Amino acid sequence: MVLSPSEVTESASALTPPWVKWTAFGAGMGVAASTAVLAATSGLAVYFARQIVTPRKDREENLEILAVIDSPDGLQVILPANEDTTVPGTYGLYWNRGAGHARIGEIRSYVPREGTVQRDVEQVYSGDIATAVRGWWSGAMHPSPSAAGFPQEDVEIDVENGKAPAWLVRSLDDSGTWAIMVHGRGAQRTETIRGLGAARRAGMTSLLISYRNDGEAPYASDGRYGLGLTEWRDVEAAIRYALENGARDVVLFGWSMGGAIALQTADLSPLKRHIRALVLDGPVVNWVEVLAHHARLNRIPAQVGRLGQWLISNAAGRTLTGLAAPLDLRSMDWVSRAEEIRTPVLIVHSERDEFVPVGPSADLAEKNPDLVTFARFPQGGHTREYNVDPARWEDTVAGWLHSALGRTRRPSEHR
Repeated sequence: MVLSPSEVTESASALTPPWVKWTAFGAGMGVAASTAVLAATSGLAVYFARQIVTPRKDREENLEILAVIDSPDGLQVILPANEDTTVPGTYGLYWNRGAGHARIGEIRSYVPREGTVQRDVEQVYSGDIATAVRGWWSGAMHPSPSAAGFPQEDVEIDVENGKAPAWLVRSLDDSGTWAIMVHGRGAQRTETIRGLGAARRAGMTSLLISYRNDGEAPYASDGRYGLGLTEWRDVEAAIRYALENGARDVVLFGWSMGGAIALQTADLSPLKRHIRALVLDGPVVNWVEVLAHHARLNRIPAQVGRLGQWLISNAAGRTLTGLAAPLDLRSMDWVSRAEEIRTPVLIVHSERDEFVPVGPSADLAEKNPDLVTFARFPQGGHTREYNVDPARWEDTVAGWLHSALGRTRRPSEHR
């Protein structure tokens, strides 16, 4: 459903909650001025809310590719120097709407006065990087598990609206525990390939899944993100697939919104007794705080941000957001619900994460230290701790899994 600007402001005014109406009234403005301000506020709130829950069809190519050179040390790329491209590590560079993909490695030259950085091109997987003009930077380095050195099987999982593609990477030894990898908002299962090394060290078969609205799995009926409140059913379907194919129990891995989805699965799924542990990287553990943070980042007034959250959370906002049902954001505030967590959780989070702030992760671990372990990383953007220091990431996750799986009983042992 697409609304014209006049329809947005007219409908939003009618749905404005009482506290906003009284704020505008109490400002002492004339009726016409108050109406204009309220309409503008409501229109911006609608835009903010829709941006949160509406999947993008195309990724924004916001990084200029300045030059590609064939140096004596191999192919290299020159990029604008920014907070992403100047961080050490290995990353993915995508262009041509994702048809082109290269793995980018070591920084060879960084000239702050010129605002450029030169890095190694470790491998071009697809496309012609020499002709690339614009693209985007990503933590997803490899196009498939096999490209990262892990033999894969292509499988399909039955979900509500059809079949969702997944990659199956079998363990070297059958421990009976499977890792189910859940990517974040706006990403795809390539993001989760980074977890395969740690999972294999822990003796786990891995299932790298797609879910509704991610561009690979079937879309939800409303075509909107549920921020974890609807997507968990696709993770439940993956758990069922694992149990039907030899798994006795599972560990859920979740990146960003994938962390929120994993937490909802462990809370709501009838199969939750089969979940032995959760490994979360840069997770959203409090949507209210994350959305308030994004309102501040985008210089959206706090009142407008709160109205956007209200539209998402209340049935009266469905016409404007396109959601089939409102989303209870406060039910996904795991900092407030810390004592309700019953499954061991490892949280890996970078101090430099500007997309999902590290604070709520630290707070959650502090409130439930018996079950929540917090591993703070000093470098890396959002969910890019592995990209900066893969050895430490794998050691942290594999070591914790060894401890956590050793002290938690299998489902059959609860009987």
